[in-house]
Amino acid sequence: MNKEKNVKLPLFGIPKLYPYIKPYLKKILTMIFLGVLSSLFDSAYPIFNRYAIDNFVVKNTLKGLPAFIILYVTVLIIQVVDNFITCALCGQVEMCMDRDLRNASFNHLQELSFDYFNRNNVGYIHARVMSDTGKIGVMVAWRMMDVIWNGSYILWVFVMMVILNPRLASYVLIMVPIAAVIAIYFQKRLLVLNRKIREINSTITGNFNEGITGAKAIKSLVVEKKITDDFEKDTEKMRRESVHSTHYAALFSALITMLSTLSLALILWKGGKLSTEGFMQIGTLTVFISYALGLLEPVQNVIVTISEMIAVQVNVERLFKLLETESDVYDSKEVIEKYGDTFNPKKENWEPLIGDIEFKDVSFRYPDGDEYVLENFNLKVPKGTNVAIVGETGAGKSTLVNLVCRFFKPTKGRILIDGRDAAERSLLWLHSNLGYVLQTPHLFSGSVRENLRYGKADATDEEIMEALRLVSAEDIVKKMEKGLDSDVGEDGGMLSTGEKQLLSFARAILADPKILILDEATSSIDTVTERAIQDAIVTVTKGRTSFVIAHRLSTIVDADIILVVRDGKITERGKHKELMAQKGYYYDLFTRQFDERSFSLI
Repeated sequence: MNKEKNVKLPLFGIPKLYPYIKPYLKKILTMIFLGVLSSLFDSAYPIFNRYAIDNFVVKNTLKGLPAFIILYVTVLIIQVVDNFITCALCGQVEMCMDRDLRNASFNHLQELSFDYFNRNNVGYIHARVMSDTGKIGVMVAWRMMDVIWNGSYILWVFVMMVILNPRLASYVLIMVPIAAVIAIYFQKRLLVLNRKIREINSTITGNFNEGITGAKAIKSLVVEKKITDDFEKDTEKMRRESVHSTHYAALFSALITMLSTLSLALILWKGGKLSTEGFMQIGTLTVFISYALGLLEPVQNVIVTISEMIAVQVNVERLFKLLETESDVYDSKEVIEKYGDTFNPKKENWEPLIGDIEFKDVSFRYPDGDEYVLENFNLKVPKGTNVAIVGETGAGKSTLVNLVCRFFKPTKGRILIDGRDAAERSLLWLHSNLGYVLQTPHLFSGSVRENLRYGKADATDEEIMEALRLVSAEDIVKKMEKGLDSDVGEDGGMLSTGEKQLLSFARAILADPKILILDEATSSIDTVTERAIQDAIVTVTKGRTSFVIAHRLSTIVDADIILVVRDGKITERGKHKELMAQKGYYYDLFTRQFDERSFSLI
């Protein structure tokens, strides 16, 4: 099965993120240097004010003012340029990290087997790929710079105050550890509350997603009120927790403001006394007043930002839980070396697929299951054989074809393709030779033409129309306002299920696959079209190895071999007439659907 690791990361997950940070390391180091320089300039402005007061205001002279103005403006311009470059670099690093992490996670998802998607819903996966990566990008770029700037500002201010007046500096600096303790306490509480809020928000997002995707079911079951009530309960719960969090944040801010005021009061008291006694210049006092008012906010920001970075560590852990999930179906190193992988195929080494398939003592059970779905199953399917699989829902019909497609791997035994173990060939090699029409078809957003070209990227309009004609879907497209350019909507929402199924059928045929899988591909087609599809199946399966999972047994009476699946076991096999003669389970299934006497093929 796809194995998810429990990922625990130190230091905000930076060691794990380093491969994604490394390409932008020069930019990040430049950001750090510019951030430290900018904080130096910010801490220096009170020194400029000190000089102006002591040399121009107190002395009542303008001597040296032009040089002072030039220096002041020069520092201001340098800082503006510094901040512009820093913000631009932060934005670049954030966007590049987002892109790289999203690409890495999305690409990794393409390599995971069906089992992963069976066990994880769309909302969970979507949050990993979009939300978590976005928060990580913000942390690496902006939050890190916040810590660098605020931390270096505190350091510069500390140095300058000690140089100017160590004793007076102590009155300001004594407030720093008190502010730090208060900040740490409140951030722990706020972190707990914010986690609760995020959990509730995830629930709301999931319910919202179900409310949209399940709109038809909700309306048909007349459960709008229940769905709405449940949604309102969750949003009310989130409101309460958010208000609680806001109260804590407000109290935290008020306490920091109080400490700043106390610090200012001490400076005015002690500094004013020193100034009136002639031991301190007025300009120096204004420097300490500025620092007293502005020092505790950076301390608060450092604590808050570090807490936010710690919280983002959860996002890093969840993302790498996805990135380090191991698929249970994968190509070996030897296979990748010879045939390439999903994104870098070595097609020059691909052998032509003939279509001979053999199950050798195959047993299979799902990773979370206790019982075998298939057990000691053997079957030879020569090239061009049309295999039909019938049985009740949940009997294990799809399991057989999923094993052929290597969407799952056998628990025991082997599946041979053209005489070789399927695991000895590339997954992409096999999938490139498959045509698969699902019972619940999926169409991509876009036009009819774009959807069909997923089967063959360079298909001409003539080839597309021929494929449509072959499955009796030509008239469907002709009736659409823009023909092949008509938009099908999200997941084919502008078409009926039957129309989507026909277009999916045409898409599979257009790919000219060597192995064709039809998973109840005619289940949503009317009886008039069914006959045409039946004829098309005979045509398109000719010369191809095909597996047809059928609910309508009329579509498989001409199959070369029919497998009857019951409770994961093959209980009957043979041609239609042979199975009807046995008067077993297949006979019962068939006669439930048709009057035996009216069917000439019996």
